[in-house]
Amino acid sequence: MPAEVGVGWPPGFAAAPQDRLALVRLSCLRGITPRGLFALAWAEGSAGACLKAIETGRAGSAADRTWAAEVDPNEVLGSTERCGASFLANGDPGFPDELNDLLADPPGWLFVRGRALRAGAPRVAIVGSRTCSAAGRDIAFDLGRRLAGAGVAVVSGAANGIDAASHRGALAAPGPTVAVLGSGIDVFYPPSKRGMLERIEAGGTIVSEYPPATAAEPHHFPARNRIIAALAEALVVVEGAKKSGSRISVDHALDLGREVFAVPGPVTSLLSETPLELIREGATMVRGADDLLADLGIAARVAVAAPPELPVAERRAYEALSAPALPDAIARHAGLSIPEAVSALLGLEFRGLVRVQGGRYERRLVSSTPDAHGND
Repeated sequence: MPAEVGVGWPPGFAAAPQDRLALVRLSCLRGITPRGLFALAWAEGSAGACLKAIETGRAGSAADRTWAAEVDPNEVLGSTERCGASFLANGDPGFPDELNDLLADPPGWLFVRGRALRAGAPRVAIVGSRTCSAAGRDIAFDLGRRLAGAGVAVVSGAANGIDAASHRGALAAPGPTVAVLGSGIDVFYPPSKRGMLERIEAGGTIVSEYPPATAAEPHHFPARNRIIAALAEALVVVEGAKKSGSRISVDHALDLGREVFAVPGPVTSLLSETPLELIREGATMVRGADDLLADLGIAARVAVAAPPELPVAERRAYEALSAPALPDAIARHAGLSIPEAVSALLGLEFRGLVRVQGGRYERRLVSSTPDAHGND
């Protein structure tokens, strides 16, 4: 019996066939915490021994004992296969070793759909408010698009708001993205994100600690956040009220030694409270994708340029918009008459390329596509 808890799970913890089936049964328990099960793993040495400790009442809860007796591991593996997922034990080929940086509670397994997680692949997490502003959604989309376009996988939690915008940005690049679920690997939550998650599965990766048919529960999401932080080499916060759940991800990232970035917002906005607080505490401020890519040392860029096939007047008006401006100033810089500039700006607004703020036109960071605005 090991004298103390080590890094990662004990060698050979689920190497034997009977231990692997025991690990599948352990993945279905809900009473024992990841931290408690990890400590038990080092005390017992194998998945089968852990399961026996729970079955005999030496560990876990009465509910765990009841549930362990009812779980058919072959049925769980069958359901996993039927939904196109695979079951990976910690230490299997393809299991991300970065998760073992979680010294107290690294996951002992993952359910994975889509593409395998490549070892050493660069990843950056983007997190923030579910009830984000339009500007926050645009920023998250652009960060996701530019990171993925530079070959960096975007990691987030597939929730409404900032999470979904960052995933959609990565898909629009197109580039890699990883969605970490707080529900079973076959449960698309929230249901409105089914279309987005199906696209992620086709071109990226979906991971979960939870076996098929597991409902999304409030306590799953803090646990999920530690995986988001551990999978990434850096974490970016875009919007969040004072007690935002993003702070959980930030705390994990700091514990792991990951770099934390924050996008500032208006001091009068409640959604700016978490990013501004993080900046005061030492997080690196980024104004957008160029700052982030430069700070990460990534040379590749995805240029923000006028889309192809724009009418000539609209292209000239768009290229003249280096900063928010009134129509007469845009007309002057674009070499258009004021009526031509107004008509061009209305066309650009209809396409979702510009918006009006206080009478001044400004570029949107993204076009008004379904992917940018949350419709699947």
